Amino acid sequence: MINVVRLLHKLSENAGYRNYLESLLPASARFDPGNQAVMMGYDFHVSETGPKLIEVNTNAGGIWYANLSHDPMAVEFSARVGSKLLKTFCDDYGLFRRNAVARPERIVILDENPTGQPLYSEMRIFVLMFEKAGIEAVIAPPEAIETQASGLSLGGKPVEMIYNRHCDFYLNASPLDHIREAYLKRQVCLSPNPRAYGLLADKRRMMLWCRPVLMRGFGLADAELSILAETIPETLLLRELTADEAWRTRKQWVFKPDTGYASRGVYVGEKLTRHKLAELDPENTLIQRRIHPSMTPGAPQQAFKTDYRLFVYRDRILGAAARIYQGQVTNLRTENGGFAKIRLTV
Repeated sequence: MINVVRLLHKLSENAGYRNYLESLLPASARFDPGNQAVMMGYDFHVSETGPKLIEVNTNAGGIWYANLSHDPMAVEFSARVGSKLLKTFCDDYGLFRRNAVARPERIVILDENPTGQPLYSEMRIFVLMFEKAGIEAVIAPPEAIETQASGLSLGGKPVEMIYNRHCDFYLNASPLDHIREAYLKRQVCLSPNPRAYGLLADKRRMMLWCRPVLMRGFGLADAELSILAETIPETLLLRELTADEAWRTRKQWVFKPDTGYASRGVYVGEKLTRHKLAELDPENTLIQRRIHPSMTPGAPQQAFKTDYRLFVYRDRILGAAARIYQGQVTNLRTENGGFAKIRLTV
């Protein structure tokens, strides 16, 4: 899994790869702000033939809940984990400012209706981490942020950095217009940002990574091509199959909207009806070769489907967690399910 993460990060900095994507990306993602993306997540299923990358996220949540299992009574990150996470934010801000020792004085944690989000408690833990380090931190929705000539402000104070947990990854929606404008003017450090999403987390990138001829054209070595071949499931647009082929082979695929998140609109093929299949937009629905998740035993006669998330900054692994669930796709609704600690053994 670590090899996949580091290879994809290397690919994201590959000039040929970036040039290839130039015409495919919206304007917000063609712009390079200089910084990258804090708190990325790489999600895997572990099959009988090894780990398979299911998707990449630029605003991955859950590291607090996985950390909490070390000490159920904890009210903040441990010193070791907190120091590691804080460094990623400072490093990314330093890249944005082109000054390795620069630190933001104020960070806004941005999300749509933050208090209504399932991981709102985790956002509050990040606030505590920042404040302990002497960085003012506020959780806010986009509409609370104001525009000034010099950039963005909140409560009359300038916003230097935004930890972006909003799921409009390309900043397309009108409530984000002012944030997109400030981002494109380099008036605010936005992390994660559309550039990082477009290079790595847009689900359509999976369609490229499973094409060895294309990847070889970017200069990847045979060993690197082997890593991709072993870990990236075949991924296509639904339009690449006829309606009859899609129906006949549906049990082999997982159907995903190309801009979806949190498993919304995702269908396992064997549960898909012909009527629902006909409703899917073939231009904007991805089909990914189905990889059955591994199973984790729970109470007697109870088992959980399991996937694994690596939390990452650039090629730096910050932590790992499992997500255990029941049902068709990953969810945080299963009783006794959710984020879980991984114990590594040798």
